[in-house]
Amino acid sequence: MRTLVILTLLAALVIAATCYESHESMESHEYLNPFLNRRRANDFIQADTRLRAITQERIRERSKAPQEHQRELCEDYYPCEMYAFRHGYAAAYKHYFGRRRTK
Repeated sequence: MRTLVILTLLAALVIAATCYESHESMESHEYLNPFLNRRRANDFIQADTRLRAITQERIRERSKAPQEHQRELCEDYYPCEMYAFRHGYAAAYKHYFGRRRTK
């Protein structure tokens, strides 16, 4: 009987400790108004940096420097690439594609 009383008191203490509503939890504004303003909603959520990096990469692909475009064109043509290993990509492009006229 004595152990039953002790266990009951112990259970009451555990319930009181876990169910107590402290003042700190009442300080939160979410207690009164759980919804955020639309403007404040994005303050704590950061955009995904990987998505931003992918977007920047796509922009760079569309606006490449002329030298990079020439280098890629030269890399696709095997004789030009072999010539570039010896003399550089600028000379190789000029040697193989420099005489072309683009419209």
